Amino acid sequence: MNDVLYAPWRDEYVTHEKIEGCVFCHIASHIEDDEKLHVLYRDEYCFIVMNKYPYTPGHFMIIPNLHTDKLEELPSETWLHMSALAQHGVKLLKEGLNARGVNIGMNLGAAAGAGIAEHIHMHLVPRWERDTNFMTSVAETRVYSTDFEKIYQKIKSLIPEYVQ
Repeated sequence: MNDVLYAPWRDEYVTHEKIEGCVFCHIASHIEDDEKLHVLYRDEYCFIVMNKYPYTPGHFMIIPNLHTDKLEELPSETWLHMSALAQHGVKLLKEGLNARGVNIGMNLGAAAGAGIAEHIHMHLVPRWERDTNFMTSVAETRVYSTDFEKIYQKIKSLIPEYVQ
């Protein structure tokens, strides 16, 4: 093997302590670790957290506090609240991060591609014109153009303005 792509900043992902059980339930129940867990917002129904393995800078998730893998069993008030948070989140990404578009998605179940299938969650992925490149297609590698902590702090600072 002659070609090696080094990414020493990803060492944290490999050596970081592993969370036992449902990672989203862990985040929901550990308010004191919000900064460490990159939580942006929380309320009685949901929380918003940065995606630890983002597709693009600013990729975050809206997650119900209730542990369920079945959208069809989620209480209507929680689903409506998640939808309202998604609307606010899209506005935040477009105005606050200057995103030109946003992908919103949910992968319900492992067969649908959910990485954490046991607890439903909604992804909001900001997009910009020409933000794709050959690296993802050819090398199965993503190029992340900004520091994760920097973008987390930026979005967190915008939450009070966009999410009520």
